[in-house]
Amino acid sequence: MEAATGLRERKKARTREAIVTAAFELFEERGFEGTTVADIADAAEIAPRTFFSYFPSKDDVVFHDFEENFAEVGDLLRDREPGTNAFDALRAGIEEGMGPPEASHHREKQCRMRLIRENESLAAHDQFLRSKFASLVADAVADDLGVPPDDVRPRIVAASMTAAIEILQELPDRPDDLESARETLDSLLSFLQGGLAALQEQDRG
Repeated sequence: MEAATGLRERKKARTREAIVTAAFELFEERGFEGTTVADIADAAEIAPRTFFSYFPSKDDVVFHDFEENFAEVGDLLRDREPGTNAFDALRAGIEEGMGPPEASHHREKQCRMRLIRENESLAAHDQFLRSKFASLVADAVADDLGVPPDDVRPRIVAASMTAAIEILQELPDRPDDLESARETLDSLLSFLQGGLAALQEQDRG
């Protein structure tokens, strides 16, 4: 029974990957508006109804890795050791995951950024997803400060984090630029951590 379940999950993962690969290839060739769900389904060799078993809409394919990334960040913040603040936890987790990206990942990132710039609905979706990250960070910062999540201070720090994410998304991620990316990431997180420490010191005073 477990073997059958594992086989089904692997098959589902392959189908999902095929949908994403087909979608981004078509987006590169035809643009977002010029690509239909039927086009993606045909390229991935699935029925259109199968597409909707994996993604609610064409927009969601563009951000296919959001839920996984969101869950990973949530785990980093929720499972941090006592005394470890939100940005120490984020720095450790992000640096651990940094490494030379696959060429396909680099192309996908560049394509997604271009699609967001060119399409208003995708830009709005991108902002919505960033707001979810901001809420996640605000909750963790509120915990660090010992204040309610709707307190203005965690929200300000989280807004700064959202701005930092925008900057990070613009960074090149080619292997020869990794050291520069690490330095930039460290500077951004140090800035955010300094703001958090200042607020904590203010509360103690």
